[in-house]
Amino acid sequence: MNKVSIVRCPDYSNTKRAIAEALELLGGLENIIHPGDGVLLKPNILAASPPESAVTTHPLVVASMCEFVLQAGGKPLVGDGAGISRPGATSKALKVSGIEEAARKAGAEVVNFETAGFTLVDVPDPLQFDKLYVANPVLEADVVISLPKLKTHELTYYTGAVKNFFGVLPLKCRKEAHLLGKRDLFGEAVADVYSVVRPDFAVMDGVIGMEGNGPSHGKSVSSGVILASQDCVSLDIVAAEMIGFDPLKIPTTAGSMKKGFGNKCPVVIGTPIKEVKIKFKPSNGGVSTAPSFLTHHLGKYYKIYPRINRRKCTHCGACHLNCSPHAVERLEDGSFRINEEKCILCYCCRELCPNNAVEIKKSLLAKILTEKVI
Repeated sequence: MNKVSIVRCPDYSNTKRAIAEALELLGGLENIIHPGDGVLLKPNILAASPPESAVTTHPLVVASMCEFVLQAGGKPLVGDGAGISRPGATSKALKVSGIEEAARKAGAEVVNFETAGFTLVDVPDPLQFDKLYVANPVLEADVVISLPKLKTHELTYYTGAVKNFFGVLPLKCRKEAHLLGKRDLFGEAVADVYSVVRPDFAVMDGVIGMEGNGPSHGKSVSSGVILASQDCVSLDIVAAEMIGFDPLKIPTTAGSMKKGFGNKCPVVIGTPIKEVKIKFKPSNGGVSTAPSFLTHHLGKYYKIYPRINRRKCTHCGACHLNCSPHAVERLEDGSFRINEEKCILCYCCRELCPNNAVEIKKSLLAKILTEKVI
């Protein structure tokens, strides 16, 4: 029986207490960690953003988990790989987020997936990839724990404990997954990653979440909870329901369940979900509720496309470097534009732009047909 614990945590000053209670409700870490085990803690370190931006897992959540791992006799190792394709991006993100300092002070080692090396592994019962490169620290760990942030996401609607492991891939593999071009196929690709990593536990930072245009340009919202589970898929189902989304329409959850992970009806312990429900605004990326054959024939009347706001753009090149189909083109004057013919609407340019300079434009018909389906 898959259980998910929910504990109220109104602000980060209560973090350690709330996590302790969430762990205790599930029997503690002692059932998972044996003395001497190397424990990989995987927070969400998307980009170089300070804690108050709600883009990354809060450093106090990371520090608290490091302490609990040590108490259980484990050796904590904190690591991730940032989403931006630029040398030093992960190192900068670890510092700016406050995670590196917090982890070290708590007695953990910190590892940068960008420089730690990757190993090619077979994917069991693959849906999209039969082999994947995975960060060595993840493969070498005795125990793997997901430390996600509660956020919306323009491609997968919601990002949580399962999607968090997309960060164990090198950027080349991530681009290949985005090139699949469809939300459900991308969700299956993430499920393939999850099936290789097979994490042992998850603790979600839902104290301050992000709604709207997540995972990097949404609005922070006080959701006031810590969630935990021995099953990442079950945690994602509960978290998605808590913020008003249909859990089974989350592509990463659907893909994971297709591979046999999770349970449609996990048991909630601790605070009842109805007492902490809060409606998150979804992203405005949108997905059509109309049949694909219809939208295909609507031509210019049905358009969704990202556009670069030249007033906000600083020509940093993040969109250009991270565009899987090479739809972001550099112009002679050093500026960039997005080729609509090449664009596959993966939203990477928008997600990774540090200046929020990529906007989503829709025709009137597209606005009507992209009513939220979650």
